This record gives sequence, C-alpha cells and structure tokens, in this order.
Amino acid sequence: MTVVASEASGPQPEVRVTAGAVRGTREDGVAVFRGIPFAEPPVGPLRFAAPRPVRTWDGVWAALSYGPPPPQGGHFGMDALARDAAGDDWLTVNVWTSEPGPGAGLPVMVWIQGGAYSIGTSGLPEYDGGRLARDGGVVVVTFNYRVGLEGFGQIEGAPANRGLLDQVAALEWVRDNIRAFGGDPGRVTVFGQSAGAGSVAALLAMPRAAGLFGRAVAQSVQGTFFSPELAAAIASACAAELGLRPTSADLSGVDPARLSAAGDAVGVKMDRWADRWGPVAHRAIPFSPVVDGETLPVTPWQALAEGAGRDIELLVGHTRDETRLLTALDGLLGQVTAEQAQTALDVFGPGQDAAHRYREAFPAAGPDELYELVGSDWLFRMPSLHLARAQTAAGGRAHVYELTWSAPGMGGALGACHGLDVPLVFGNLERGRPAVLIGEGPFPEAEELSARMRGAWTAFAAHGDPGWPAYDTGQRLAQLFGTPPALAAYPEEASRLIWQDHVFPALPLLGP
Repeated sequence: MTVVASEASGPQPEVRVTAGAVRGTREDGVAVFRGIPFAEPPVGPLRFAAPRPVRTWDGVWAALSYGPPPPQGGHFGMDALARDAAGDDWLTVNVWTSEPGPGAGLPVMVWIQGGAYSIGTSGLPEYDGGRLARDGGVVVVTFNYRVGLEGFGQIEGAPANRGLLDQVAALEWVRDNIRAFGGDPGRVTVFGQSAGAGSVAALLAMPRAAGLFGRAVAQSVQGTFFSPELAAAIASACAAELGLRPTSADLSGVDPARLSAAGDAVGVKMDRWADRWGPVAHRAIPFSPVVDGETLPVTPWQALAEGAGRDIELLVGHTRDETRLLTALDGLLGQVTAEQAQTALDVFGPGQDAAHRYREAFPAAGPDELYELVGSDWLFRMPSLHLARAQTAAGGRAHVYELTWSAPGMGGALGACHGLDVPLVFGNLERGRPAVLIGEGPFPEAEELSARMRGAWTAFAAHGDPGWPAYDTGQRLAQLFGTPPALAAYPEEASRLIWQDHVFPALPLLGP
C-alpha cells in the first residue's frame, strides 16, 4: 500500500504508527489525525470475519478526513451518509492531541459512540474531540466499529459480536500506537454513551479486552444483551427479507446497503414477533451484544459481580428523563394512553407485580410518567445503577452520577433526556444533532455545566477521581449534574427498590 499525503500550507504534525507514517493537521492549537486505518476493510473474504491488523503502507498516510462510516441503518438518514461516503475503510481511528510525539505521557480517552448497535460513526460533529483534548490535557481517540447485521447479527459461520471485536482491535491499536501521539498506554479510559456505554460494559466482561484500559466511563448503559437463540431468530428474520439463510455463505455477497435495509425492515415490524422476542420487540431493538459464552462469556453484571472488573475504576450514570426523547420520536409525548402505560409496565417491569409496585411507588403518576419511568428504568437507568452495584459488591470502585439539568431546547419539553450528556461532555454545545437539545445559544448554564462535566471526566481519566465519593450500598451517594450541581443520595430510590432483585440476564427467545 503506497500513500502520499496531500499538500497543505504550514507545518503539519506527522507521527509514525506501526503500519507507517501519518500526517494530520492543526486546529485551534490541537493536532488532529483523522481516518487512520486500524484494521483491514472487512469486505470480500474478510466479510463477517474478526478484524485483521491493517497492512503496512509506504509513504505518508494523509490523515486529514474521517474514514467512511460502516454500513448503517436508516435512522436519522445515517444510511444515506454511509452510501455517500467513498471507500470501504470502515475501521478507522481519529486522534486529537495537544502534544504529539512520545514522552508527553498524557491520559488517553477512547470514545465509543452509541446508536442502538444499528447506527453510528465517529465522524459526526458532536464527537469532535478538540475541545476535550485542549481544555482537559488528554489525548482523545474516536473510532468506527461495525453495527447492525455486519457487526452484531448472529450469522452462522462467523464469530459473534464482530462489533465488539472491532472495539478490542481499536484498543489494541491504541495500546501499540498512542505513545506516538503523546498518550500514555498505561492510562487509557474507555468512555461511551447508550449502546457505546453498553459496549463499555461488555468490554469489562470480555477476556480479550483485559489489560487494554484501566478506567471506564459508562453513560446511560443500554441494558439489552441477547441470548444466542434470540439473536439467531432475529438474524433469520433479517435474512428472510432477502430470501436467504443467516449464514456467512449466503450473506457475504449481499451489498452492505441491502443488508442494512433488511435489518431496518425487520426493525419496523418487530411487534409481529413480540410473543417470541419479548421486550426488545416492543422497543424495536433488533441488535445487541450476544452472550455467546466465548467472546462475551456472561453478562456484564454477572462478570462484575464475580470480580472481572475489580481493578478497573468505573464512572457510571444516566440522565433523569432517559426515554422522553424516544417517546417524542415515537409521537407519544403527552399522548400515552392508560392501556399503553399498562402494557409498558407489564412488558418492561421486573416481575409479575411490577405494575402494582410502580403504581404504589408513584401514586400521583399518570400514564405518561409511568410509561417513561418503566421504559427509562428498563433500558438505561437501572442497568447503569446495577453496573455500579455489581462493581461495588465485588470490591471494586464506582462513582455514580445523574444528569438532572433540563435542557432549554425544544421548549424544554424533553427535560434531562437521553443523549443530552454527549454535547456537555465533549463541549460541542452548538455542533451536531444533540446540540438541538440545548437550543440556540449562548447558554451560560450549559457552558458552566459542560465545564464541570468535562472537568470531572478528564480528572477521572487522569487520576481516577471525578471529584465526588465512590458509591456504596450504605449512603449510595451520587453526583447530580444540575444547576447548581449537588452531591446527594441516589435520587431514583423508588425505582432502585423496585429493581433491586433483578439480575439483568441475557434476554431469551420466548417461544419456538
């Protein structure tokens, strides 16, 4: 492979990685390198295979633009974004650093984006790591990983959890190369949100990821993990959309865009299989990590409770009104009926008496509030809290937070909703889709809160201390990111008690 960097005015930062030389650019005092391959393109003979190390190249790789997104589902127009991008170098990393070159020894923060395991690419403007790197004194790394059927479909003849294996490969690239960018490979923190936080949780449980990071930040952990049987049933339905079997032999010749479209087609009619597929059919979640017994031996909660992450320092939390944004996207904001609320309580609540317990704990709650409470608890809030609880029970350390600030965007109707933490943590308050939640600035409150969260995240990456005490089962202290911020007992006590005996198992296939 021979590559020549494009010409640009002024000195450009250049470093050497294991595969060859790369040249980036400087933006606002930060050296930026975009689109560096960390694995071979997973196409042709490598389709549905575990990632392979990238081949070396001659010359200088022009690391000036993001690599193309992996094949995407159609939510928010992401499929078009993937189709319009040239090339199949889907597996690339991006690096922001204030001090390129060995010897700086800066903490490293590796971001894993969310997207329900169906969409996601590191090139979105909300994930620009410039401000975090410049103000926080850290090296920021983002990367692409395979999503949808390419990354998480249970395909016969292919390893499970290929998207997670891509993440491990990216972390191995960081271990082997980050020193050249001024980073310390011994001080790596993984951080992610939603499916990215679910991925962080999975990495804590994966033997292949052991030793690749010492700290982890999980923002709104998506709590869906599939049994192999459930994952296989969903993959079969996706392949059937194309008249094929869910095997590597049948699917390897299918155009990636068609395969993504087949996943979308199943996603929009998952309620047909609700009796067999259970809660994920009601929430239209066709892809999630698979507890296959090998790549992912057990669920993250079981792994942590058994001590798998005892030596990993953990920062974990969620937003207060997690699923309000999802309710709005479904057109149900303020429109939830009593019947819909009852169905949600029956489907997502823990145990036979969940509906009764929710109504008893929240006697003044109407259908809208009950619908959002149980949905938020099932999908994000309680999986996040239980991750901290499992870590603490095994003798590890976890710090817990909740984002309670109601954003002014969209008239303030969405409260402290899912995804609001992303622009606050990156400091990109006016860039990308999540910035819509904050609205048109300037907003001094948002700037102040963003500075606090960025300071906590980078301090945690540097020293393991975000600025408040670790969680324990006695006081259960949590940092509340509101205006003003406060340290208090974990505020969702009623939900905690309802869910305290739930174990978050791998979701089963319910019928033949």
